[in-house]
This record gives sequence, C-alpha cells and structure tokens, in this order.
Amino acid sequence: MMIRQVLEGGQRTVRGTLAGNATGFLLWSTAAAAGLSAVLLASPRAYAVLRIAGGIVLMILGVNTLRTALTTVSTRPPREGGRRTGFAGGYLTGLSTNLGNPKAGVFAVSVLPQFVTAKGPVFLSTVALGALWALVSASWYLLLTWAVGRGRALVSRPTVLRGLSVTTGVVLLGLGAAVAAGV
Repeated sequence: MMIRQVLEGGQRTVRGTLAGNATGFLLWSTAAAAGLSAVLLASPRAYAVLRIAGGIVLMILGVNTLRTALTTVSTRPPREGGRRTGFAGGYLTGLSTNLGNPKAGVFAVSVLPQFVTAKGPVFLSTVALGALWALVSASWYLLLTWAVGRGRALVSRPTVLRGLSVTTGVVLLGLGAAVAAGV
C-alpha cells in the first residue's frame, strides 16, 4: 500500500498515510492498555466481531483499489488532488488499513503487555511502547517510500501502476478474507 501511495499520490499522500498508520498503532496500543485484551480474552464473540469487521474493511479497500485500477484509463500517473490523494486521503487510508487489520490489534493486545512491569505505570508504559512501535514503523516506511520515490521514473509507466494497483487490490481482498475467516 505504501508503494502505491507514493507512486500514485506523491509525498503529501505518503506523509498522510504514515500519520494515519501511526495513529492506528497508537489507538491499538491505547486500547490494549485500557483493557481490550481482557475483554477479548473474556469474550471470543467480541474478538470474532472485531476480526470479521477488520476483514470487511480490508476487503472494501481491496475492491475500491481494484475498481479504480480496472476502470481508470490513464496515459500518465495520477496527480495529487485526485481520489484518495493528499494528506487527508492518505491519512484516512493509512488509519483505516491499520485499524482494519486485527493482527495489529492482536500484536498490541498480546505482545506489548509482556514488556510492561506491574511495578510501574502500566497504562502509560503500554502507550509509550505503542508510540515506539509507531515510530519504528514510520521510520521504516519513510525509508521505503523515499527509495521508491527516487526510482519513481522507472515504475511510473501506466501499465506498471495499473499492475501495482491490481496486485494491491488482490492482496487486500485476500488478506481481508483471511482475516475475516480467522486464518
């Protein structure tokens, strides 16, 4: 998704996507700190609802990506200001993709608490770990999108962009179906 965002939307869109993704990590870690893990452990039905809803969000993103890729006829890459571009569009894409991925939630709920001691401020420590998680993820994606941006001319041909969009859509659909099915 990050590669597609930098190729189709440019740096403003990528910055928004990174911010939305980081916000999702912070929300997941805050929910874990507030006791979401206890609720999910106590209610398998609540986890199933969360998992299925996340899968549906990912599948919707996949269908939208495929529809755009298969119906848009272009001789050049889209410019900023189009659909899902700009900071706000990127932010919503990053946030919805992150929050629609229950595996990020499972990581926050099951892994982050293992690094928090009962002797300190548990809530703040868990949120701080979530902030560190968001920072590491954003740093990695900044490096990746910078490299892709530098090689943009090589991969900005319309057929390559369409292939990338179709691949992204198919992956999102498959990932959404797997998440909803509990695989």
